[in-house]
Amino acid sequence: MKTWWLKALTLLFLAGVLPVASAEYPARPIRIIVPFTPGGSTDILARMIGQKLTQAWGQQVVVDNRAGANGVVAGELTAKANPDGHTLMFVAIGHAINPLLQKKLPYDTAKDFAPVSLVAVLPLVLTVHPTVKANSVQELVAMAKSGAKPLNYASGGIGSSQHLATALMSHMAGIKLNHVPYKGGNQGLADLVAGHVNMMITSILTVIPHAKAGRLRPLAVTMSKRIAAWPDLPTLSEAGLRGYESIAWYGMVAPAGLPSGVLAKLSGETIKATHSGDMRDALVKQGAEPVGNTPREFAAFIQSETAKYAKVIKETGVMAE
Repeated sequence: MKTWWLKALTLLFLAGVLPVASAEYPARPIRIIVPFTPGGSTDILARMIGQKLTQAWGQQVVVDNRAGANGVVAGELTAKANPDGHTLMFVAIGHAINPLLQKKLPYDTAKDFAPVSLVAVLPLVLTVHPTVKANSVQELVAMAKSGAKPLNYASGGIGSSQHLATALMSHMAGIKLNHVPYKGGNQGLADLVAGHVNMMITSILTVIPHAKAGRLRPLAVTMSKRIAAWPDLPTLSEAGLRGYESIAWYGMVAPAGLPSGVLAKLSGETIKATHSGDMRDALVKQGAEPVGNTPREFAAFIQSETAKYAKVIKETGVMAE
């Protein structure tokens, strides 16, 4: 007869309270929480990775969009989830900078998450609605300086990559712009396409289709060098803001306390998916750079981004918004 403690352990495993060993992982469907609304870059990349994990393990991967507070809503859900590898979160830059912007978070970014892998980095694109009479960065800056009413720009929320990139641009150019934050970058982009806002710096993944259709006019990319996907598009640095650079990035994290075997298996498969031929080609074609690094490397990257943007936030004053 089984002892009482063996029966208790068995019940805990069946209930999903105790973490499973790597050999048993995944034991059921996996949920990837996305901190933004469907259709944006974070959502697109999370679904690409999810499909690869499904193919590799035969377990369904469900993307769960939980927008709000630049990722804090999703972060709280993830931090409090059972650390068994069946609840993950696909993060963007807000994950690294929310501690700088919000005095009190419902979790500790450094202690409550286990970095899995940095999946990709992407250039952002400064783009305007066709009704904006500017065909270059120089013309846009001149318009902003001469106009009595500031130009409106959309972002995926306070502290998002779009917000910080534009705040840095306006700071370096010496212009005043009116920030219109949304719950996700795709909502802001939709309003830009509709002409409700004038401009936006956002992911190349979401801009290309609208630019090709003539619904938006791209002016520059935010990386330090031109990109192969858009070789004729100048960088903001070339356009007069010397030294300007800002990128978007996306990666996977899990709740802290993930068993080492599960973390290794999850990280290894995520890296494999990132560098698979079809996904790599799809990312490169859109101007993105596949990464796929180790948990330790991703943790160091997150720390470096926090340090980098602490300086940007101090210089631009975005905390005042």
